[in-house]
Amino acid sequence: MLGLGEAGSELRSGLRAAGARVVGYDPLAQTAPDVDDPQAAVAVADVVISVTTAAHAREAATSVLPALGPTQIYADANTSAAGLKRDLAELVAPTGAGFADVAIMAPVPGRGLKLPALASGPGAQAFVDALAPLGMPVSVSGTFPGDAAQRKLLRSVLWKGIAAAITEALAAARAAGEEDFMRAQIAELFEEADPELARRMETGSVQHAYRRMHEMHDAEAMLDELGVQPRVARAAAGWLQELHDGR
Repeated sequence: MLGLGEAGSELRSGLRAAGARVVGYDPLAQTAPDVDDPQAAVAVADVVISVTTAAHAREAATSVLPALGPTQIYADANTSAAGLKRDLAELVAPTGAGFADVAIMAPVPGRGLKLPALASGPGAQAFVDALAPLGMPVSVSGTFPGDAAQRKLLRSVLWKGIAAAITEALAAARAAGEEDFMRAQIAELFEEADPELARRMETGSVQHAYRRMHEMHDAEAMLDELGVQPRVARAAAGWLQELHDGR
């Protein structure tokens, strides 16, 4: 295990609970690394999992290249763009190790090994074969490095966008003294969520773009009056303007 922060520590404890031997490395002593050299961790591993953050993913891979070989899987489980995953795959390829682009698809805290994940790339099936029997809900999702990362980021557009909209709506509702009403509206939306709701939202935005654009400009002005930055409302108005202009 390369990286013993939030994700790495969860995975290490979960794997150990499932009976696997895990040797973890992290440059920070407070993470309780098992060894003080990344190559020492990799030398005894069948599967190497990097969870160092995307900013350090290339550095982590480079640091262990001399210790990697054809019998091993190198799995990069950092959240990053597909391009970085492809670069890492090219970096690892000369070692003969199978590269797996692994995308963790749920919040990490408290899950241990029960982290739903997608894997792609030449080492994806081997990664699934090694981790799934231990209890990790992981499946192959694509042939090439970057395929899993792309799916995760596409999902992030949805979920982080929803989170931003909810955060802004609740801030405005609190300022207006209507928080209970807004929380009920949010709950109702999720209770009704299904593929048909998504279709109605998409087609309705196109069909009624002009009216909804003006509605969101009014919402933007209201948030300004309430002292809440209308970041999402302003972006929604701009998107609806583009939909209207493109019709």
